[in-house]
Amino acid sequence: MDFYIRAAAAPARLAILPGAFNPPTRAHLAMAESALGVVDEVLFVLPRAFPHKEYTAAGFAERLELLRAAVSGEPRFSLAASSRGLFIDLAREARADYGPDSELFLLCGRDAAERIASWDYGGAEGIREQLEFFRLLVAARGGHYEPPHEIRDRVEPIEIPVDVAEVSSSEVRRRIRAGEPWRELVPSAVGTVMEARLDIWSGE
Repeated sequence: MDFYIRAAAAPARLAILPGAFNPPTRAHLAMAESALGVVDEVLFVLPRAFPHKEYTAAGFAERLELLRAAVSGEPRFSLAASSRGLFIDLAREARADYGPDSELFLLCGRDAAERIASWDYGGAEGIREQLEFFRLLVAARGGHYEPPHEIRDRVEPIEIPVDVAEVSSSEVRRRIRAGEPWRELVPSAVGTVMEARLDIWSGE
């Protein structure tokens, strides 16, 4: 991983929050803040390429700039980029960077957890094998996650405020395209940066 911001202390428990961040929203920040009740550090990871989609409209540099703005006020937040996008690969990279003593969590919302658990990994490691390497920290977005019995012991729920739970990057972009108010959906520092180049964020 390439680090842009890194917390000073070595964490006993680390949560990795990967995403497209197109743009970062108050929901992303709420998930990370809630995770700090469980872990010592949250690492935001922006993949340089995505396993199942491509960068459109806002590119890597623009999203990285917004993430810098989003995480700069919390000393327990870190920011890195990775050439990989799959959870297991990000966890392995984090293990290499943080060493063997940090317990690893992958932080995600309920919808992402459901996709991860039901994904067909082909001949690669299945979700149960992957969860021997890390645990899932799942935010209640659109309802609480009910994990399958075989992985329940590797999943930990967290709560986020109801008023931000349904905030999404796609809704931010929709409002910008429609000329509707959008600033309340993103952290204040993120909104300030976005307004300087608002045309970027109105694309799909």
